[in-house]
Amino acid sequence: MKSSEAKERIEKLRKEIEEHNTYYYVNNQPVISDFEYDLLLHELETLEKKFPQFLSADSPTLRVGNDHKNEFAQFEHNYPMLSLGNTYSESELRDFDARIKKTLDENVEYVCELKFDGASISIIYKNGRLFRALTRGDGIKGDDVTLNIKTIESIPHTISGDKIPQELTVRGEVVMPRAVFNDLNKERAENNLQPFANPRNAAAGTLKILDSKTVASRKLDCLFYALLTDEIIFDNHFDNLKQAAAYGFKIHDSVKKCSDIDEVISFISYWEEKRKNLPFDTDGIVIKVNNLLTQEKLGFTAKIPRWAIAYKYKAEEAVTKLLSVSFQVGRTGAVTPVANLEPVTLSGTVVKRASLHNADQIALLDLRIGDLVFVEKGGEIIPKIVGVNNSARGNEADKIEFITNCPECETALVRNEGESNHFCPNYRGCPPQIKGKIEHFISRKAMDIEGLGEETIELLYNQKLVGNIADLYDLKFEQIVGLERMGEKSATNILNSLKKSLETPYAGVLFALGIRHVGETIAKTLAAKFNSIELLMNASFEQLTSVNEIGAKIAASIIAYFGDTENIEIINRLKAAGIKFSGTGNIQNNSGKLNGKTIVISGTFEKHSREEYKELIEKNGGKNTSSVSANTSFILAGNDMGKSKKDKAQQLKIPIIDEEEFLKMVND
Repeated sequence: MKSSEAKERIEKLRKEIEEHNTYYYVNNQPVISDFEYDLLLHELETLEKKFPQFLSADSPTLRVGNDHKNEFAQFEHNYPMLSLGNTYSESELRDFDARIKKTLDENVEYVCELKFDGASISIIYKNGRLFRALTRGDGIKGDDVTLNIKTIESIPHTISGDKIPQELTVRGEVVMPRAVFNDLNKERAENNLQPFANPRNAAAGTLKILDSKTVASRKLDCLFYALLTDEIIFDNHFDNLKQAAAYGFKIHDSVKKCSDIDEVISFISYWEEKRKNLPFDTDGIVIKVNNLLTQEKLGFTAKIPRWAIAYKYKAEEAVTKLLSVSFQVGRTGAVTPVANLEPVTLSGTVVKRASLHNADQIALLDLRIGDLVFVEKGGEIIPKIVGVNNSARGNEADKIEFITNCPECETALVRNEGESNHFCPNYRGCPPQIKGKIEHFISRKAMDIEGLGEETIELLYNQKLVGNIADLYDLKFEQIVGLERMGEKSATNILNSLKKSLETPYAGVLFALGIRHVGETIAKTLAAKFNSIELLMNASFEQLTSVNEIGAKIAASIIAYFGDTENIEIINRLKAAGIKFSGTGNIQNNSGKLNGKTIVISGTFEKHSREEYKELIEKNGGKNTSSVSANTSFILAGNDMGKSKKDKAQQLKIPIIDEEEFLKMVND
């Protein structure tokens, strides 16, 4: 390869890998398999070694992927959270063992651990109490998710026993059990939300939710794999793990000490099939040198420890032919491409279709009709295309172009800035959107109308008995009973359930309306702040965005919804039918003590949690924001206030008050 060709390929690989890092670490929606990602990274590493003149300090081969989100404060790790080198072959494992023996000129004892597929977490304990929990971040700094971590039952808030250092760090993997994942995706499907690709993405995404109550409801678990402290407890990793278990941390009982590489390989073989019976996803085995002094001698590269490696089991995948791509329209108008495949057996089931998510994924994979594609089941649930066999592609293969018009109503599609999906804006006349809105309205977490399902809605729509959600309450017994598969009992049950739905609380009704970006939690927030539909209808953009969790996108969507005369007409008809459009969900009558004030919360507190302080601010008419600006009225500061916030506050001469002063201010 010529130098110019190498430079071009290196630049292309870096760009592609960075895109995949964003999909994996930030969006929690990877579009290729770990195996394919590792192949890209390996190719880049090889080229950089062969052409060192093109090596750059910001290359992804020298950096850990970054999961930072601006909504969370960042803190430095006491000990860097590095990546692991990995391999898929036994021969490379033996090479790893040979390198270590050559460096040390002695035999080495290893510890083998199952590599649980979740979100890495680093938790600091001070004097036996949980102090702070950080995500991996960029390996140097992580996002502070302490409040969310405290909702996980398997993570102790305090530890007791012998040999507890004044400060220690434990590291683990936050995981979502498969059974919980399946229930969550079923619930998301019922609410017309995009399902998570696998339990790892669900766990990582959950850790970055701002509402800790939602995090608690997701039933996450945590399995620990390291104990770090400047005070020596034991001189080896295995005994430190046993000590961590004695402190109350969950250490999986599969952890094994191996005297040589042959025992390591036996351990890998043993768990290849047996791991599938575990309640959590695993994607390999981590092998570590046991002795801590030996680890120190071996040291680190810029990105990985030389004393550890991950052996990865290759995900089960199949190769099949891409026959065509069809496009589906959801209730919100989002258009999703679906790959139609030559039937192939994968994980015991026949796969004929696979999700393609959006136009970006099609472009990233560079898909063509007739391609031989690699298909995986994400988390054993959702089939997805993870790669293309380019060598089998013919010269005449047709490139897939994303459609420009709705496949159902021919309306020109739109793609809003900053969004990955294309949308059909014709929500009044697009059949799947109309039927989807009605299906959402009757769903369990909305109006909970029994007896009406997808097929019945289809039947009522085709017979022109319902064209919107208000039409449901005009249905008559004689109209329903004469329909196909409808008897007197079914018709009576539907009408009784419609009558019962009139008791649905106001927040449930708001959710049922299907306003874009207004999910169940946001609907409750809106109902609490604006305790009647009239108040919400007349709320300005500024009033909406002053409410915690209501950003510009949600506010614009609410204003657009109530700006449509047809939506107002539907609401008036629903009112006439007896549906509740007001309620007492208001956050305890606004005292007005913080009216017009914009407040930033920073640090940790003793008397209330950050979430409770946010509620107090809102209850008293204030607005909570995450960043300091000239508009900030004051900062409510606890212990370990962020340095950047403190510096900016001093620069802008913004008052900083503690929780005692704040509580006096609101008379709490």
